[in-house]
Parts: sequence; structure tokens; C-alpha cells
Amino acid sequence: MSFVLDQRSAPPADGRPPSRPRRRTRLLALPEARWALASLVLFLLALPIHLLDGPGWLSGALFAATYATGGWGPGWEGLKALRGRTLDVDLLMVVAALGAAAIGQVLDGALLIVIFATSGALEAVATARTADSVRGLLDLAPTTATRLPSGGGEETVNTGDLAVGDMILVRPGERVGADGQVVDGAGDVDQATITGEPLPVAKQIGDEVFAGTVNGTGALRVRVERDPSDSVIARIVKMVEEASETKAPTQLFVEKIEQRYSIGMVIAALAVFGIPLAFGDTLDAALLRAMTFMIVASPCAVVLSTMPPLLSAIAHAGRRGVLAKSAVVMERLGQIDTVALDKTGTLTEGTPYVTDIRPLPGSGLDATALLTLAASAEHPSEHPLARAIVAAARDRGLRPSGAADFTSTPGHGVTATVDGHTVTVGAPGRLLTDASHTPHRAAVAALEDAGRTAVTVLSDGTPVGVLGIADRLRPDAAATVAALTRLTGRTPVLLTGDNERAAAHLAAEVGITEVRAHLLPQDKAAAVRQWEAQGRSVLVVGDGVNDAPALAAAHCGIAMGRAGSDLALETADAVVVRDDLAAIPSVVRLSRIARRLVIQNLVIAGTFIAALVAWDLIGTLPLPLGVAGHEGSTVIVGLNGLRLLREAAWPRLTEDTA
Repeated sequence: MSFVLDQRSAPPADGRPPSRPRRRTRLLALPEARWALASLVLFLLALPIHLLDGPGWLSGALFAATYATGGWGPGWEGLKALRGRTLDVDLLMVVAALGAAAIGQVLDGALLIVIFATSGALEAVATARTADSVRGLLDLAPTTATRLPSGGGEETVNTGDLAVGDMILVRPGERVGADGQVVDGAGDVDQATITGEPLPVAKQIGDEVFAGTVNGTGALRVRVERDPSDSVIARIVKMVEEASETKAPTQLFVEKIEQRYSIGMVIAALAVFGIPLAFGDTLDAALLRAMTFMIVASPCAVVLSTMPPLLSAIAHAGRRGVLAKSAVVMERLGQIDTVALDKTGTLTEGTPYVTDIRPLPGSGLDATALLTLAASAEHPSEHPLARAIVAAARDRGLRPSGAADFTSTPGHGVTATVDGHTVTVGAPGRLLTDASHTPHRAAVAALEDAGRTAVTVLSDGTPVGVLGIADRLRPDAAATVAALTRLTGRTPVLLTGDNERAAAHLAAEVGITEVRAHLLPQDKAAAVRQWEAQGRSVLVVGDGVNDAPALAAAHCGIAMGRAGSDLALETADAVVVRDDLAAIPSVVRLSRIARRLVIQNLVIAGTFIAALVAWDLIGTLPLPLGVAGHEGSTVIVGLNGLRLLREAAWPRLTEDTA
């Protein structure tokens, strides 16, 4: 039950696999980000000169540079789309900005250019970060493996060259090179990268192992059962890529609206210019009316209807330790109606601790003596269960005795000589098979029924006590589950790679009624896709690499940030930086409030645009009044959205509604 690792490749003290440098695309390495930044800087330089009636040639040059740097990218993409007979809103906004400049409204056009350039840059950054995270996942699997040829000896080969049926050797501390089956040897394998569970799993002949997991103790001979391109890790990469490339239904709907709006506005602008001209109006008057129409029909207020509420919600959530990666994410959070929660590291803290100390009748030991004895034997061990036992003794102020003749048997336990007695600590079923030890078996059964991991302590071959070890439940887990149930109308579902008994016990503690256990990453993603196919909007909350496919497949994914894997943090749409589980229902409520403000703003913006357009078409709308109405609606919707920056905007865990 102990880890004995080669320090050159050993996992760190927390039991997780060693991390590798994360490859991340630099922000300014993206051309979209560079052009958007240049456009914003030029606009900010031109703005005070323009407002203070500075030299016109200088502000004009700066505004022209703003148009060029921020508008050429969207304009070029719009022209390419136009060649494919698609008129998108990017091209429309560039035309509107140029139209505004043509009649002297240079500031309006420049602001529009900056808004859309910034939006394009944010989208490019999100895409690049997702690609980086997928490439980083490939680092989990080793690049080489030790193959055992049929003729004898050893050879180091690239894992990509392994074939089904090959035999590989996995030494202590090494990563498994391919999915396969153990044919010889035994060891404790850390499978946190696949199942997300913190405790190593004992592996012996006939057991399955996965590429990228870490062998703790004992050499393993593994027969390759899957081609490297079909390993669990490779399938996780594929699923994350597929989910990242899939467009959400909301995005598709918005694209349809944009297309229709673009075509309608172009037709309307041409009509406003051409019809009066055909009926004898002067060219200057017709052009002025058309340009005024372009100004008042410009969707600046519509654009700002969505961004201030959502960005304010993002900023407020960030102050509370929840980082939403985009405005789209903040909007989606308010649409969820089903929640799936991971167990270890999400509902629990991910660190095992001693919950029960049960001396057996006739052992002559009390709880203190039993814990001291177990901690003395386990003190040299690096196994997570051993660390939990030693930590429990330390917390109680106990001092373990010195241990001699320490040995460890993978999958069984440890043995050491303590104060002249041979003490063994390990798995009950492996250490003791005699059915006559009724008190011992009763104690083990009681602990396992309560969802604990039972550890037996033997002294000179006789059981003297049993320890119960469990993961620690987060303090706000039950309240969070109740709050999410009130928000969605459905009790959250527990998705875990742990065993059914432990999962069911924890679910009962927090009020969850539906549990899916023994799940591999593809099983979690399949469950999410099944719910999505039923028309549900699913929120997945997790922390490990094994959660990444489900996080990517879900309508929205949230990662617990403190202990979360790199891939989970990159794949998730939002990250709970401070590991505050109670922040999840609060940010969902905040998103719903923001969505309500977005609807309010759209109504306000739509009303202003409709009124001003009607005035321009029916009567004669003075250009200054049109600009004032357009800018006024923009200011109103902006201020309305900024309301979410107030401290009172953060919903409390006990609130029943958003």
C-alpha cells in the first residue's frame, strides 16, 4: 500500500502526475489582437483631441488610422463572405462606419470599428487557448516506452510505433505508454488523469491500465490492447476538439438574424436614397437622408445592449472568484436547466482523511493507541492513505514510534516492526481471509456501507482494529446542490469514476438522487450528449482531465480552479478560482439577471431605432437630432448594464430566485 518511486520521475507530493510546461499562445502573437489593440490606442488618442476641438488634421489622421487598423480585417472577411453570396454584419458595420464618416460623424464610426475589432480579437484568443489546451493534453502520454521483443531483451521505442499485442515494461514511477492489460507484476497506479479519483488503484494480472497513468510501485508487464491512436487519452483529445468546433444553437440563430438584418439594412438604405431621388429630390438631400438613416439604424445601441450587462456580470463574478471566459459564457450560464457534478475535487476536497478509528474487542487498544500503531507502520510510506493516517496522528499530537524492517506489497499493504511487534496495515480483503474474524468483518462492512475506505491494522498477524478513510465533503456542498435544484427545477446528477457505494453515500449526504458511477471520460461526455439531445442545456462542474470531454460537450462547463487540471481549466467556460462551490449557483443567478437586463436593453434600443427610423422616413429628421437620439440610446443601455457592477448585484446562496 506504499509508493516507492524513482525520484527522477515521481509525482509530486499531492499524488498528481508531474506537470509539464504549458504551451500557451501569447495574446499579442495573434494578428486580430494586435490590430484591435492598435485601433483602440489610436481611438483613445484621437478622442480627447476631437472633444477639445484640437487640430482637425491630427484627429482626422488618428481616426483614419483607427478605421484602417480596426476595420480592414472585418472588412476583408466581409468581402470574402460576400464573394460566397453571404452578407455578414461585420461588412455592414464597416460600411456604416464609413457612411458615418462620409457625413462628418467620424467619432461614431470609429467607436463602431473599435467595438467589432475587439470582439473579433476575443474570439481569436478563445480559439487559440482551446487549441493550446488540446495540444497540452497530448503531453500526458509518454513519448517513449520500453518494449519487450519476443526474442528477449528490451528496446526503447516511440509510443506511436507500438502495435496491438506488443509487450511493454512499466517501471515504478514511469507513465504507462499504451492502453493494455497487465500480464505480469503488480503495482499501485495513479489514474487521476483518467478517472479523476485521488487514490491509486492496485493493479495485478488481468487488470486494465491506461496510457498516461503513473505506475507507483512494482514493475508491470503490459500487453498493448489498443492502438495508440485509439487510447483513452487520444479519444479525450478527439472529443474535446469535436466539441470545441461545434457551434451552439444560440450562435447559429444569431448568425441567421445577422444575415437577415444585414440584407434588410442595405436594401432599406438604397431605397431611402433612390426613391426620393427618383421622385425629383436633389442628390444632396437624398444622400443626407440616406446617411441619416445609416446613422439612426446603426446597431451600436443593439451591440451595447448585450455587452455592458454581460461584461459587468463578468467583472463582478471575477471579484467573487469566478472567471467567465467570455460574454457568451456569461449568457449561457443563465440558460442551463440541468447540472452534472463531478465528485472528487468538486463536491469533495480531493484529500483523504481518517474519519473512523475502531479498535476491535479484545485487542487491548484504545483509539489513540490504534492510530499511533498504524501511523508508526505507515510513517515511511508515501501512499495517500498512509499520509492520511500519519496526518491524523499528527493532528492529535501523537508521536509515531520508530519502524524497522519496513516492506510494502502493492495492492496489499505495508509491514513493519514496531516496538517488537510485526504490524501490518492494508486492505482488509487482501490481508485477512479467515471468516472467523467476525468483529473485524463487521467493522469493515459498517465502514464500507458508510462509504468509507476500510484499512485493517494487524499486530503479529491478529487484527486489532480498523480505520475508516474518506474524502472530505466541501462545507457548502449540500447547500449548493439545494440552490441548483431550486434554480433548474431538477436535482443535479453525480457523474464519477468512483465505485457505486461510495458515490451513493456521498450523494445521499448532499441531497442528490441520481448517481452514475464507474464512468470513464467518454462515458461522462456520452451522458451529457444524451441530455443535450433531449433538448436540455447542461452545466457540467468538474476539475480533472477526465472531466474535460464532458466540460467541452456541455452547454456550459465550470472548472474548480485550485486543484483543477490544465486541460479542465482551459476547456471549461468558467473557472471557480477560489474553489468556492457556493459561487456556482450565485453566478448562474447573476447570469440570469444579466440576461434580463439584455432583454430590457434590446427593447430600449429597438424602440429608439424604430422611432428615429420612422421619423427619418416619414418626416425630416435633423441630422443632429438623429445623432443625439442614437447616442442617447447608447448611453442609456450602457448605464443600465453597468448596474451589475454594484456589490448588491451578487445573489446570495439562500436566495430562491435569480
